[in-house]
Amino acid sequence: MSEVAADRGADRAADRGADRAEGRLVLVAATANPDKASEIREILGSVGGVALLARPAGVPEVQETGDTLVENARLKAVALATATGLAAVADDTGFEVDALGGAPGVFASRYAGEGASYADNVAKLLRELAARDDRGGARRARFRTVALVRFPDGREVWREGEVAGTIADAPRGISGFGYDPVFVPDEGDGRTFAELSPTEKHAISHRGRAFRALADALAAERGHGDG
Repeated sequence: MSEVAADRGADRAADRGADRAEGRLVLVAATANPDKASEIREILGSVGGVALLARPAGVPEVQETGDTLVENARLKAVALATATGLAAVADDTGFEVDALGGAPGVFASRYAGEGASYADNVAKLLRELAARDDRGGARRARFRTVALVRFPDGREVWREGEVAGTIADAPRGISGFGYDPVFVPDEGDGRTFAELSPTEKHAISHRGRAFRALADALAAERGHGDG
C-alpha cells in the first residue's frame, strides 16, 4: 500500500470517528506551509464545528499556476480532495501595495523569486518602495485571503477576507510570518502584525476573517442539509 493510500485510509477512519463522536465537519488541510497550517488550525479551533487533519506527507506540493486567489486555492483543494477522498480546505493570500500598482499580489510568497524566504520578500518590498521618489507615499496596502473547501463530489464553498493598513519603514516584531513585520493594520494600535499576539492578529486579520466566514458558510450549508 502506498503512503498516500495509507494516509487516506487513516484519514477516512478519523473522519468517520470524529463525525460520530462530535458531529464535526472533518477537513484535510491543503497547505504545505506549516505557518499557515498553524494559523488555520488556531482560527478554526476558535469557531468550533470543524476538525482539521494534517496534510498527508505523501501528497506532492501543488504548483500555484492560477491568476487569481480563488484559482490557486481551488488548485490546492482539488488536489488534496482527490488524493485523500476527503473534503479539503485551502487558502491563497495576496498582498497588494498601492504604490506598486497592486504588486506583489498573488505572487506575494515568491516576490523575490522562487524559493525566496520571508526576509527576502520583505527586503525586496522595502527596496522597491524606497526607490520611488515619494518612498511609496502613504504606503497603503492590504492583505486578501480566499479560503475554500472542496468536497469529493465537486461541490465547493469559498469566502474572502481582507484587512487594510500601511507599510512600516522597517520590520518590527518577532511573531507571525511573511510580510507581518512590516504591515501595520488600520484597526490596530500602531503595532505591526508581527508585534501582535496570535489572538490579537486573528481577530482582525485577512485569514481570520476569511476562515471565520467560511466556517459560518459551512455551518449554514450543513444546517440546510439536515433540514
